[in-house]
Amino acid sequence: MPARQAEAFIRALAVANPAPETELVFHDPFTLLVAVVLSAQATDAAVNRATPALFAAAPTPAAMATLGAEGIGRFIRSIGLWQAKAKNVAALAQSLVDKHAGAVPGDRAALEALPGVGRKTANVVLNVAFGQDTMAVDTHIFRLGNRCGLAPGRTTREVEERLVKRCPPELLRDAHHWLILHGRYVCKARAPECWRCVVREFCNYRDKVLVPPG
Repeated sequence: MPARQAEAFIRALAVANPAPETELVFHDPFTLLVAVVLSAQATDAAVNRATPALFAAAPTPAAMATLGAEGIGRFIRSIGLWQAKAKNVAALAQSLVDKHAGAVPGDRAALEALPGVGRKTANVVLNVAFGQDTMAVDTHIFRLGNRCGLAPGRTTREVEERLVKRCPPELLRDAHHWLILHGRYVCKARAPECWRCVVREFCNYRDKVLVPPG
């Protein structure tokens, strides 16, 4: 996809949704970090059902570390991979207490050094909590980048780098949200709803579904 077409694609999403936000429910950088860690291979809706009680019981890194993996696990058993996630959340909370005085760092290297935190999670936290122009590539954005020709790549890092290059700088911070929401609700994995897609004219997908089923 030519650069001008990619820009038109992103600008069309911006017009359709001028104030995008994450669908994860959080109160501060710490609860955002925990919510993003829990959302790996799980839906935001599932995370949002589990976290209110967890955050009420442990609203700070110190309280979360005290709760421990077993205590955290009692709140998140409805979320996929909950046992591993409970251990990671307990460990990252303890790491925040020990190494960062209980504060979430606004630095990529420091974030990625935390247990259970990879590049995508760090990008989300840097973007949403600290207002940085990052592009967090999840399965939705990876699919969209390749399917539509917007930013094809073999890895999430390749897609991320190409999206950053192609996105108008003033739109980069919000582009992460536009693309995730578009992939989640319109350009779906199994059945893309092209008939109601606001970027259809800029999309290179060859097998567009132009008529709703039924």
